[in-house]
Amino acid sequence: MNKRRDALKAMMTPINEASQNEHRLAKPAQKSGSLKAMGLSLQSLSDDAEDAQALRAQLQSGEYVIDIEPGLVDVSFIRDRLDDLDTVDFEELKASIAEHGQQVPILVRPSPQDADRYQVAYGHRRLAALQALGRPVKAIVRDLSDEDLIVAQGKENLERKDLSFIERALFAARLEAHGIERHALMAALSVHKGNLSTMIAVANSLPLDLIQAVGAAPKVGRPRWEQLSQLLQETPGSWKERVDMQRFMRLDSDARFALLLKSLTPKRKAAPSVYPLKSSAGVPFARIEQNDGKTKVTVDEATAPEFGHYLITHLPEIYAAYLRSEESEPRMRQL
Repeated sequence: MNKRRDALKAMMTPINEASQNEHRLAKPAQKSGSLKAMGLSLQSLSDDAEDAQALRAQLQSGEYVIDIEPGLVDVSFIRDRLDDLDTVDFEELKASIAEHGQQVPILVRPSPQDADRYQVAYGHRRLAALQALGRPVKAIVRDLSDEDLIVAQGKENLERKDLSFIERALFAARLEAHGIERHALMAALSVHKGNLSTMIAVANSLPLDLIQAVGAAPKVGRPRWEQLSQLLQETPGSWKERVDMQRFMRLDSDARFALLLKSLTPKRKAAPSVYPLKSSAGVPFARIEQNDGKTKVTVDEATAPEFGHYLITHLPEIYAAYLRSEESEPRMRQL
């Protein structure tokens, strides 16, 4: 046991100290009851030494896992999600951590504002779950610039593939407004320059309160968000004036978007219903058009030159006859 402890200690000490302790590893092993047992002991020692060497390398790189009180960890300076904490998935994550513990550490950096605090690069949902449970946070601590942080944050979300278009677009617009260069944004979101420009333009064209009210809308892609942006530019007044907000708030995110898009889309006028009138000989003499609750009679003066005058003269009688028929044979009118 002493030789094993000395070997581990040698692996964890600086190189010059390790060289002074080489004689400890070079000592011949004491006799054991079995050659096989000695082989297993040496293999175990070798495995422990490899683990110690890996830990030394991790410590020297400045990347290691520590337990942090949840109250000392702040969210990223730019949020990339809209409604990730009020979902069934988040409750399931919290229940899993409560039962099995935190399996994957989050990534943090020392806070630029407070040396005693940390700031998340990725793992916001795990952090929120641990804060709700009151448990320490297992975190990898790494010195990161603002650009390094958002690249790490963006790549983690890209690997999960669950950020919606509008979340990515809003994330990009917020980062640019914060002063992050576009080359860093392209790296963080893994998009080309043209796509990045489109994302930022769409996010900047929409009211922030609308985006937050709709939410992530995971099934809605870029073309429909562009369509909504165009409709908003063509629609005067507040978008809330065009939507049944009570119904809107009862729906999920995708359905809220659909209702908003429908409410802002101009209603197309229905084509008028046209009924041609023909004589017994098949000659058209008039036509009737019905549209928007109105009926229009057009007489062809070429084939029935006196019929228009006849209608004008006898319309009061025709209407009176209609009223008498309504009194004797009431009908159900279509609403």
